[in-house]
Amino acid sequence: MTQRNGLRVFLTVVCATLIGLIVAACGSSSSLQTTGQQQIRHVFIITLENENYATTFGANSKAPYLSQTLASQGAMVQQYYGTGHVSLDNYISMISGQAPTLDTDNDCTTYSDYKLTGRTADGQAIGTGCVYPASVKTLPDQLKAAGYTWKGYEGDMGNDPAREAATCGHPTLNTTDLTNTQEAPSAAVPLGDQYATRHDPFVYFHSIIDSPDCAKNVVNLDNLTNDLKSIDTTANFNLITPNTCDDGHDAPCVNGQPGGLTSADEFLKKWVPVITASAAFQKDGLLIINFDESSYATVTASAKEEDLIFAGTACCSQQPGPNLGAFPQTSSLAYKGMTINLTKQSFGGDQTGAVMISKFIKPGTVSTVQYNHYSMLKSIEDIFQLDHLGYAGQAGLVGFGSDIFTNL
Repeated sequence: MTQRNGLRVFLTVVCATLIGLIVAACGSSSSLQTTGQQQIRHVFIITLENENYATTFGANSKAPYLSQTLASQGAMVQQYYGTGHVSLDNYISMISGQAPTLDTDNDCTTYSDYKLTGRTADGQAIGTGCVYPASVKTLPDQLKAAGYTWKGYEGDMGNDPAREAATCGHPTLNTTDLTNTQEAPSAAVPLGDQYATRHDPFVYFHSIIDSPDCAKNVVNLDNLTNDLKSIDTTANFNLITPNTCDDGHDAPCVNGQPGGLTSADEFLKKWVPVITASAAFQKDGLLIINFDESSYATVTASAKEEDLIFAGTACCSQQPGPNLGAFPQTSSLAYKGMTINLTKQSFGGDQTGAVMISKFIKPGTVSTVQYNHYSMLKSIEDIFQLDHLGYAGQAGLVGFGSDIFTNL
């Protein structure tokens, strides 16, 4: 071999080695990006309604499938908290990190536009109203920008097309929200309609309702079964909101079902096996079953009036946000021919507990770390490597950690 040929062979070997190292490094980088919680590519959330931790997960629970069967299959997150009372403010916090306004804190009986007057340094919108301007971003906005997909599955949405559409269903802006009254089955509406706009956070953001994505992605729950048939048709983020009977909000229900935890447990028996059997979940899924808020602390009732008092306990150094006044606060609303007086001692949503299931969680895991809806949003943003919105970016807020993900 000549000296020139020897040099050529040497350089060829060096180049091949360098190329191999570069390829290996690239492969290693890709591998690092999908370790830990970022291995999760499909998140499913089922949000139930209005129960405290002791009632749901205590010895005499009316939801044994949730409190025993499902909790034993994954992680029992004992110290999970809502972020407010009554309903809507919790759902909004889950997908945007926004704290309540006086309107969202009372479920926006009028579907009014948000009047934005400013912003805080930590991303909180200052103002009044319900439907946030397009400048206030959400988790779906983030996911779309990053190339991920999302879906909202709404129980009963569109059952009464005279009341709301079957996709992106919501009232006309600045009108009364008729979905605060549930419809029993009738000749005109055979299935009845127990959809509640206030349990569908997507339709409170102009960035969503003004986009064609709303009609495509905010759909009736009946679409879920077909979407789960393949990984390609399963969204990366899925928020599942049962109707107000199946989520436990009403008891009894206008369709004759018992409601409360009994109906919520039956809903889970039907849908959780469908989700966990799907290819997307089995490959890299996470199922979170949470509650929007805890139930009231005390109640007194007469023939035409009920007084409900909420403790409003918070965790995780939660802040009230810029739009609420001093506590306690009292408000009244008409419901089923009665006057409901709501007294909130503080701004939190109280302890509810949650259950999480994934192949990345060892069965029988129990977490005693405190989390809330902002923690959940932060955790989902971390899974998909997104920035933190609103109070999900609060200094010191803890996302789901190794206390939950015990099988990574």
